[in-house]
Amino acid sequence: MPQRKVTRVEERIKKLRDQINFHNYRYYVLDAPVISDFEYDRLYRELKSLEAEHPELVTADSPTQRVGGEPLDKFRKVSHPGPILSLGNANSAEEVRAWFDRIARLDRRVASASFVVEPKLDGLTVVLHYEKGIFVLGATRGDGDTGEDITANLKTVKSLPLRVPVEPGGPQSPDRLVVRGEALILRAQFEQMNRRLEQNGEKTFVNPRNAAAGALRQLDPSITARRPISLRCYAIVDASGGVPKRQSAVIEYLRDLGLPVPEHTSMHRTLDQAVLEAERWASRREELPYEADGMVIKLDDLELAESLGAVGRDPRGAIAFKFAAQEVTTRLVDIGVNVGRTGVITPYAILEPVEVGGVTVRQATLHNFDFVREKDIRVGDRVLIKRAGEVIPYVIGPVREARTGAEAPYSLPTKCPSCGERLEKLAQEVAVYCLNAACPAQLVRNLEHFAGRGSMDIEGLGIKVAELLVAQGLVTDVADVYSLRKEDFLQLEGFAEKRAENLLAAIERSKSQSLARLVNALGIRGVGEVTAGDLARRFGGLGALSKAAVGDLTGVEGIGPNIAESIVDWLGRGRNRSLLGKLRRADVWPTMSTDQEDAAPQKLAGRTFVLTGTLAGMTREVATELIEKFGGKVTGSVSKKTDYVVAGESPGSKLAKARELGIQVLDEAGLRRVLAGRGR
Repeated sequence: MPQRKVTRVEERIKKLRDQINFHNYRYYVLDAPVISDFEYDRLYRELKSLEAEHPELVTADSPTQRVGGEPLDKFRKVSHPGPILSLGNANSAEEVRAWFDRIARLDRRVASASFVVEPKLDGLTVVLHYEKGIFVLGATRGDGDTGEDITANLKTVKSLPLRVPVEPGGPQSPDRLVVRGEALILRAQFEQMNRRLEQNGEKTFVNPRNAAAGALRQLDPSITARRPISLRCYAIVDASGGVPKRQSAVIEYLRDLGLPVPEHTSMHRTLDQAVLEAERWASRREELPYEADGMVIKLDDLELAESLGAVGRDPRGAIAFKFAAQEVTTRLVDIGVNVGRTGVITPYAILEPVEVGGVTVRQATLHNFDFVREKDIRVGDRVLIKRAGEVIPYVIGPVREARTGAEAPYSLPTKCPSCGERLEKLAQEVAVYCLNAACPAQLVRNLEHFAGRGSMDIEGLGIKVAELLVAQGLVTDVADVYSLRKEDFLQLEGFAEKRAENLLAAIERSKSQSLARLVNALGIRGVGEVTAGDLARRFGGLGALSKAAVGDLTGVEGIGPNIAESIVDWLGRGRNRSLLGKLRRADVWPTMSTDQEDAAPQKLAGRTFVLTGTLAGMTREVATELIEKFGGKVTGSVSKKTDYVVAGESPGSKLAKARELGIQVLDEAGLRRVLAGRGR
């Protein structure tokens, strides 16, 4: 039967897929892109367009197929082609040498063996199946013999290649290749994710491992796609063809195929060298980009390791050198609360002093009140706490087996511990709030925010000055800055005539700031620069905004019921209305007139921008003002409605999201062209 001729469209689609897979590998695995974002976007959009015109040519390994698929009802069970074993542990160099002596007695070749040292990754073990180079199946470890099929979820992991080898000229993959790896979330990305969740009033995660494991076991792959999961591969479970027989060569082989491998893997000729390397990382564990609870010491000769067999579920050819414990137990004496700048009330643990990681700990983080409730943490409990490096110690949970019956369940506070105002907890939010703008505990941070560059831009009024003003009782709310006199500043430490005059001049200049900046400066929960601009355009002044009902506010794009209720509640409180009265009497009462809106041509009307990274020639605030000046809108997240993503240095996940959706990416020069009307 004659072979079907490949069409020009098929050739072009294959070439585009090869190029995009290669550039994804350069970007997500090597962190060394070789083309610009604009060029990448052009390739991706062309591929999406061709596949839309020819859906019969869409394949599972296409980079357009990473996120998708209907939610599952349940995970199906998968049998592994070989046992996915655990590891025996050693807590000291002596225990490692005892392991070596045991296996040396079994086979004399061990005496002259070399070793590979790898980080013991603290994530979720995954087993990846490739058929003829195509990723076809991904499973959890499960009980070591049977796991769960999480293929759809793993496809959302950007660092996992859907086809290997990735680079042209890479090693040939056998027809069947099964690889073991670890799915995890890098430390920096975990912190960014938790900050974003906290800002949105959503539940945060206790540690990266739980976040990664929970995301990969979601029945809906679109939820997994929103978590910044990474991958590291370190072993070949099964293969149909010739693969390396040394662990050091396996790591290189997997890397050459395009699979991400662990950083800081090393080969050593003697056991003493391997132990020294493991001990070195025990004192530098915080330098690893991910959580690791030890280093794994493996025989480099895999055939020798396999011949030694296993003890139970632990292979004899490798051992985990565990890092010193950073977890201890102590008694929870009481639960205190802190008040943040935005009024968020956060619980913390007051502990019987205990030493952990060489430091005496008396307090620890309790995350939020939902965490206290879900873990059933009680005053008087014996609790497990963890301290990793310089990170603030946090409570993992109670030791229920140690309870005597004298422990007291914790009751959520109803009043602010600083000002006594009633606390608020909005539906579907984790956080509890004090909404009193004059709350002493919030005042310093509120004043710093009010004077900040994105708000009233009062140069010279930073947090140190704010602390001095509050400590001296010179301000009771942010509006009091407009009644300050030179004599007030001169009584503060570090102030002389010139400094006082400069600060008073900056305060006076701030009176001419825009309505949007003033709304942002008030520090209403959920109202940032973008929402403040939307409110300013919609209501035109604080008088009209103060009279708005929830229904009026939810009519503004981007404002949901929770934020609308927050705005109404803030504006309805007596102390806050008093603050607005002070601002009006101080002539700080800007309005947005029709003349202001029409002052610049609205050439960007209807276009939505998202900013990410650091721009060299302008701040984000300036970029936002320029975009809004010409009728554009700046939002905080990328969606199908976004027209442009402006990416500066060190962009975050928004850039990756823009690439996924085929949204045009601009650098700073591109933004300036669009602002000048020379770009599309």
